[in-house]
Amino acid sequence: MSPNKEAPGKAPMPRVSVSLSPDVHSTLEQIAQEKKVSVAWVVREAVDKYLADKWPLFAATKQHEEHHGR
Repeated sequence: MSPNKEAPGKAPMPRVSVSLSPDVHSTLEQIAQEKKVSVAWVVREAVDKYLADKWPLFAATKQHEEHHGR
């Protein structure tokens, strides 16, 4: 599957572009390398955690959608 295509039946994920300091980017690369994932994965996980901590109802809605295929 190419990076821009989602599984059938799922809406495509929007892309976001951000600028990071070299130190932050380097840290993200290190984390990604240790976890054997992409930097994008680390950033998505960090955003998900931030939203869950800041707005718990957002996390509950997201979990409900993931479990029910929406």
